[in-house]
Amino acid sequence: MAEILRPDICVIGAGSGGLSVAAAAAAFGVSVVLIEKGKMGGDCLNTGCVPSKALIAAGRRAQAMRETAEFGIEPVDPTINFAKVNAHVQAVIDGIRPTDSPERFRALGVTVIEEEARFVDPKAVQAGDTRIEARRFVIATGSRAAVPPIPGLDTVKYHTNETVFEVTRRPAHLIVIGGGPIGLELAQAFRRLGSRVTVVEAAGALGRDDPELAAFVVGRLERDGVTIRTGARIAKVGKYRNGVRVTLDGGGSGDGSDGGAETIDGSMLLVATGRVPVTDGLDLEKANVAVERQGITVDSRLRTSNRKIYAIGDVAGGPQFTHVANYHAGIVVRNILFRMGAKVRYDHIPHVTYTDPELAQVGLTEAEARKTHRAIRVLRWSYGENDRARADRSTEGLIKVIVTPKGKILGAGIVGAEAGEIIQMWGLAILNGMKVRAMTEFVSPYPTLSEIGKRAAIQFYGPSLTNPWLKRIIALLRRLG
Repeated sequence: MAEILRPDICVIGAGSGGLSVAAAAAAFGVSVVLIEKGKMGGDCLNTGCVPSKALIAAGRRAQAMRETAEFGIEPVDPTINFAKVNAHVQAVIDGIRPTDSPERFRALGVTVIEEEARFVDPKAVQAGDTRIEARRFVIATGSRAAVPPIPGLDTVKYHTNETVFEVTRRPAHLIVIGGGPIGLELAQAFRRLGSRVTVVEAAGALGRDDPELAAFVVGRLERDGVTIRTGARIAKVGKYRNGVRVTLDGGGSGDGSDGGAETIDGSMLLVATGRVPVTDGLDLEKANVAVERQGITVDSRLRTSNRKIYAIGDVAGGPQFTHVANYHAGIVVRNILFRMGAKVRYDHIPHVTYTDPELAQVGLTEAEARKTHRAIRVLRWSYGENDRARADRSTEGLIKVIVTPKGKILGAGIVGAEAGEIIQMWGLAILNGMKVRAMTEFVSPYPTLSEIGKRAAIQFYGPSLTNPWLKRIIALLRRLG
């Protein structure tokens, strides 16, 4: 006879968001069932954030060895053992895995079921031989790599982020389809680890970011030796010798020709063209849960069309970042356990592209602000005018702060060293409705890169220095002694 469980919360998906809900609820003594058919830790631990940053770190170490001359140190071209690079990546994953393991969560009091979950009605889920009739359900099944309908793609071997970190032999020529954050991060890492790399992008590289800031990243990748082809439409993909051939519709220069069409020949193909939510197999129609192309439909409290069921993270159709999934987890825990009516907002949540230089953004970009506000001011400060950046020889980049004429902070974008760290104070400022004046009053230790934010904020008051009334007031005070 099938087992029936009646917990307070049933979480479907053990990625970052699902694990956060399960751990938090269990800490409050709430009964939780956690269902995961694959690896605990989800995409972030196994095939996303963690392995990609480990690979990027290896590439940065290699590049640092090549760029020591300015410090008076003889540069060297490093010898790279790609199998050992892969072992480093796997070791990082293995070091984190116990934190996300079934054993740890069972020790926390969570019932972990390692099976596929599917809804059988609006109030129950079946997982293997177990039926779960929970008070509330949380769907946290995440997303997977989107594979575009390119003719011939199904005839060749290709990688996505879900398989590329299994590669133990360095590709001679990596072709990357997609010029977004994932594509460019991995393109630069592989290039710095010795591969020839070509990126093919139908639109513009980092097309969702501020173009002024994105240009710094694109320029650096090109100086590293990455070939970036933008505005390039792919006509077809096929096998070529021991590798792959990508045939383009557009003109320009390539690596060969095929009946007049431009072709690019490579030894390995990586598809990095975005992500799609994972909803198949859940039988959501039986639970009366509405689904759209971008994901499960949720309201501001992350409730689905079935009020007993919540959806968080990538599957909920919002920004696809691990930190957003964790943020969603906090919202859901407050709503389920405490009936707080917590609602999501995204204006204060930053995102980062972990290239070198890093590109970080929070709030509105300049273009977005100009569409929604009658008047804005753009405050800039260059890394080249920062003493720490000069000492580190990391002067490439700038900060852009978007404010209203009265000083309300609408957004901030940073490209440069440690941009992902510096952006966080600007997210906090937007969250708390702080004006730019507050960013001029904090004391930044000298010398640090965070000073660029303060110096940009001070630019807001630059026009006041030429105000004739201000000069008259100063002159009057001087006469008074």
